[in-house]
Amino acid sequence: MNADIQDQSLQGRRGSETTQASKAKWRSLFAFTTHSHVLTLCLALSLSLASGVITPVLSYLLGKLFDAFTSFGAGKSDGSELISKVSRYCIGLTALGAASGILHAGYFGFWLVFGELQAKCARDSLFAGMLEKDMEWYDMRKDGTEALIQRLQTQIRELQMATSQPFGFAVQSTVTALSALGLALYTAWDLTLITIATIPFAAIILAWISAKMQPSIDAQAVELSSASKLANNALQAIDTVKCFNGQDFEIFKYARVIRRAAKKYLIQAKANALQIGFVRFVTLSMFVQGFWYGSHVVIQGKKEPGQVLTAFWSCLMALQAVEQILPQMLVLEKGRAAGATLAAILSQMGRRGRVIMTGNLAPQFCEGDIEVRNVSFRYPSRPEQPALRSASFFFPAGETTFVIGKSGSGKSTLGNLLMRFYEPIDGEISIDGHALQTLDVQWLRNNITLVQQQSVLFNESVFKNIAFGRRDWDKVTREEVRRSIETAMLQHTINDLPMGLDTVVGTGGSAMSGGQRQRVAIARARLRDTPILILDEATSALDHISKGLVMNAVREWRQGKTTIIITHDLSQIDEDEYAYILDKGVIVQEGYRYALQKGTDGPLGAPRRPSVTFPTSKRLPKLPEENRRPSYATTSTGPRGSTVSMRSHDSLNIQYLPRPQSVYVPGIFRAASEHPGSLRRSSQFEPFLNMNRISGLPSMFTPSPYGSPHQNSSTDAAFDWPSPKSRRQQVQDLTLVNELHQTRKSAVGTRKIRLPLRRLSEAVPMQTMNSPTGERPDHANTSDGLGPRRQLAPIKKILLTIWPTLSWKHRLSLITGFACAAVHAAATPVFSWVFSKLLSTFFLPENRSREALKWSLSVFGVGGGDAVVAYLMHYLLESCGQAWVDCLRTEAMKRIVDQPRAWFDRDKNNVASLIECLDRNAEEMRNLLGRFAGFMFVVVVMLLTALVWSLLVCWKLTLVGLAAAPFMYAVTKSYQAVNGRWEDRSNEAGTATAAIFTETFSNVRTVRALTLEAYLHKKYLKSTESALNVGYRRSAYSSIFYGISDSGIVFATALIFYYGAVVAASRAFTTQNIVTVFSMLLFSFSNANAIIAFVPQINSSCATATRLLRLAHLPHKSSHEHTGHIRIPALGVISFDNVHFTYPSRPHGSVLNGLNLKLSPNTSIALVGSSGSGKSTIASLLLGLYPPTSGIVTFDSIPCSELHVPSLRSIIVVVPQTPQIFAASIAANIAYALPEHSTLASRAAIERAAEMAGIHSFITSLPRGYQTLIGEGGTGLSGGQLQRIAIARALARQPLLLILDEATSALDGESARSIRDLVRRLTSQGVGVLMITHDGEMMSACEEVVVLKAGVVEERGPFRFLAQKEGGELQRLLSDG
Repeated sequence: MNADIQDQSLQGRRGSETTQASKAKWRSLFAFTTHSHVLTLCLALSLSLASGVITPVLSYLLGKLFDAFTSFGAGKSDGSELISKVSRYCIGLTALGAASGILHAGYFGFWLVFGELQAKCARDSLFAGMLEKDMEWYDMRKDGTEALIQRLQTQIRELQMATSQPFGFAVQSTVTALSALGLALYTAWDLTLITIATIPFAAIILAWISAKMQPSIDAQAVELSSASKLANNALQAIDTVKCFNGQDFEIFKYARVIRRAAKKYLIQAKANALQIGFVRFVTLSMFVQGFWYGSHVVIQGKKEPGQVLTAFWSCLMALQAVEQILPQMLVLEKGRAAGATLAAILSQMGRRGRVIMTGNLAPQFCEGDIEVRNVSFRYPSRPEQPALRSASFFFPAGETTFVIGKSGSGKSTLGNLLMRFYEPIDGEISIDGHALQTLDVQWLRNNITLVQQQSVLFNESVFKNIAFGRRDWDKVTREEVRRSIETAMLQHTINDLPMGLDTVVGTGGSAMSGGQRQRVAIARARLRDTPILILDEATSALDHISKGLVMNAVREWRQGKTTIIITHDLSQIDEDEYAYILDKGVIVQEGYRYALQKGTDGPLGAPRRPSVTFPTSKRLPKLPEENRRPSYATTSTGPRGSTVSMRSHDSLNIQYLPRPQSVYVPGIFRAASEHPGSLRRSSQFEPFLNMNRISGLPSMFTPSPYGSPHQNSSTDAAFDWPSPKSRRQQVQDLTLVNELHQTRKSAVGTRKIRLPLRRLSEAVPMQTMNSPTGERPDHANTSDGLGPRRQLAPIKKILLTIWPTLSWKHRLSLITGFACAAVHAAATPVFSWVFSKLLSTFFLPENRSREALKWSLSVFGVGGGDAVVAYLMHYLLESCGQAWVDCLRTEAMKRIVDQPRAWFDRDKNNVASLIECLDRNAEEMRNLLGRFAGFMFVVVVMLLTALVWSLLVCWKLTLVGLAAAPFMYAVTKSYQAVNGRWEDRSNEAGTATAAIFTETFSNVRTVRALTLEAYLHKKYLKSTESALNVGYRRSAYSSIFYGISDSGIVFATALIFYYGAVVAASRAFTTQNIVTVFSMLLFSFSNANAIIAFVPQINSSCATATRLLRLAHLPHKSSHEHTGHIRIPALGVISFDNVHFTYPSRPHGSVLNGLNLKLSPNTSIALVGSSGSGKSTIASLLLGLYPPTSGIVTFDSIPCSELHVPSLRSIIVVVPQTPQIFAASIAANIAYALPEHSTLASRAAIERAAEMAGIHSFITSLPRGYQTLIGEGGTGLSGGQLQRIAIARALARQPLLLILDEATSALDGESARSIRDLVRRLTSQGVGVLMITHDGEMMSACEEVVVLKAGVVEERGPFRFLAQKEGGELQRLLSDG
């Protein structure tokens, strides 16, 4: 009923993968490692081991160098001897630098390759594994398939990141720590043991903190999955969101879930910061016991100062190596959890439910005899509701059989079972005498074609979408496709497309209307031409003429072939065609139509005198066997033999004159046996039929009398609509309450989310701001699915967007965080200075122990302070980083839903790419502030402090050290540029791969029905192979520059020591000053060099930040939806004056061509016309989804462009043909976007709306009633049930104008009749109804009919007059042309 209900439902639903992830082991990182990866892994490990030894060797050489300077400072050697020793060791450093460059380049490159291999293996394994999973598995995804797909892509990325450079760094650092520790033990084991005495205790503390981190990682992943689900629902249903003023409602829900995820992440950030601070303290505090004991052994002459320095330096490097692992721990922990989750998903194959038999029988021929015996079935997502109950059917080979029934009666379930999407709980299904379980699934699906109401098209050309009907689609000729097009009456549509058959239909077929998509699906089925065809409401979106012509063509094509037509449109049934009638999963009637009509009850009972005479229809007679055409024969639509039949689009009854209601007892008409062939049917199911003759079974199709539009019935009191005056006042109240509700929510959002557009535009001047839609032309090259290819935004400009987005609380945290970073940076030079004082104690002739103790305690103090500021720095910056990306996420979401409807029609703005940007991209972007900005600030401050200090102490040596800076800068910038370029290309390849993954599993039913698994698998493997090749090149180029940059530091160290020896020998500066400069420069260079290791991750974060910032910079409140400010209490006369309109995504085809139309308020008008005549476009213009290309639309003489669109949408409500349902309870769906304290959102109002829509009794029959979860991850409902919920949602708002856009296409006759009654009642109560329909009976319920043709009004008048007008357009539409 409100956001709380939805959030509670999201919180309470958890997949079993979460449990697996919480028990993740470190071996989960290698869950997708195969034998072919072993060589790469071994090379990466070997090079990591070798490169890990570089640091201990460097420690050894540094110890020797310090020993030489110590001897010189103590007067034990002269200047020439010092230069000689230092030169020798500097040569060793140079050689070590060269080896370091080669080894580091090798291990870095191989680890990147290993990460790419893990990602490819994970992608391939998941794709192959999910192709094998049964539909039950998909139905039981608690957050729905769409949210699962998005999380899988994020987790693959997390696994890839963890198993590439972060894991390589961890391995190298571990080797470095062990090697350094081994060297220390070898040099001075007693000193080493005393120095590291606190390490075991520290290890226990760190392990405990790490264990506390994992649950929060899992909890955050669940919340992010919920956020992705909410965003996906909102963007998939953007029309509904806009038409119901649900933008702020969706933003509010999304921001709330994001805040919950942020709380979970801050627990991780706090734990990670605590680890870093604690290790920092342990690292520096060990100087107390270490140097105290070191001085002691030197005084006693047991050790040389060089030995003490080597041992101590080695211990320090070992702990620093451990410290370097900690920033990577969060990445590794997430990778571990991701690996465990992905592995858990794969391990679930076949685990759920019963053991399913997989046969391998593939008969040479398929005759098409289908027998269903006593089958019962329940959908896994709603086990309490039987879909079929002991149902038995027989579909003889070569005949057409109809299955009809109310919405939710189990009609579509039959098709799902025949395709083996599910297994029946009881009973048996056989084809040609072979049990379904024994047949090979591929054979089965290659011999059965299922065409469903929601026809799915792939993001390919029209030609390829039709060619997919054949397994050898790549060998299909254009002539074969053209013949199939003729059957589906697609010729004119194809001719109107800009590139004909080669026109790409867009994601999900977005470039085509619903009717066009259905005809493409029928053409695909025609090309497939299997022995068995199942049409499941496959023509529901077609106009009357198209439907009639297509059905005639299908009849001709399917002569002599088994055809099952699932429908509720009785006009499609011929006199001599057999029909089964279902009710609540039970067959209540069966027989030939002509025989069933002789009865007095049921949907096919003897017709009473209809109130309107419909034109007769014509059909071709069935051809004898010898005259049947081959599969790909050109179909004919010529004259057919006359057969009188009732013509209705959706109903099971035509409108009859009032008559007393009668009680209908389900049974079988005895007259059925009078027709030849019916004996076979009856005898086949005699036991079942006898069972169904039990009296007292509930009636399914009880005719309801119609009164006049103004006639009151005994039930009307329950549906009383407020009077026009009171309703207008209520609408005004609703508008006011809604505005207050939105203002309150906006205020809440503003308090936490502030993103001034001007400030951000200054910070990151994006070129997208130039155009009205915030984008460059579509023909620009794209770097991802979100927009034109552009260079990565510089990190400086990205970071400048932080300050404007933060609240003052977080701004203070940011200032404090950087202040702590400054103190943390200064701690290193201070430590270097104190450390040099410790070193100088070895030169002292006396009081050496006391001085050593004094400076050791000073180090202890520096360590304690540094640990505190390190903790505060990391935590506060992570906290601000989270607030920053959450603000940008919410701002991006706000701006996305604010974009005009045309923006969503572009392929580059597809929902999958938008969700990826809000989810994975935002997570990576946070690292720029949380992990990298603070670290870079520390390095800059540290370098400046150290350089200034060093210049004051020994300017000559400092300047020589700075001489290496230009080289290091050039190498680092080159490395960053090369890595950034290839990182962007790698992201492009990953996005393309994810798009194929999403398209496949979002439409998995269609993929399986067309047996496209092999094609899409091959396409996906090609895409992942391409991504891997890009990864190979990225690894090669990046590793070369990484090796050069790493070795440069060692070369600079050799230069500094050599020149330091020259300066010391000249006696220009004291040895103590030179050693001080050594310490400062070496520590500073070492920390600066650490930035290079983060360059790949920084570039990746910059790439993702650029994409998210693009969305956060989209124009806000600048579209046509925000130009007007006039609020109208009533509609008045609606006028279209010379209106032309062309969809921006289809600029080559004009929809409205100078439309002139006036719509009177408080009347019911039927808008009629063939597909593509502009009916739905008129509804879109009325609701302000699009502005007219030219002309003007006025409401009571006020132009639509001057009206306040949200208030207009509060009094005009649309019910689309395809209902858009949100992942929430039924109550929340009906009360969608209504203020929670509004009377319209009360339980009574919701139930009243549901009762008016005829869905109340069904809802109350559910175990949880109105709190039943539906939508993604919830209880599955039939198309008709979803349509009635959508109607209830519209009625709950009590509009002044109700637009029903083919809103009864999925309803059975009884339900459609109740909607016609509702239209009459609403009109009598002053509510305007605009009925967009193809159905004659729905037209007859309206006071006036407007017929459109080619985007203009062709004729207008009362239905009875136009239907009988000779040569009229309406008569032509109703008579199949």
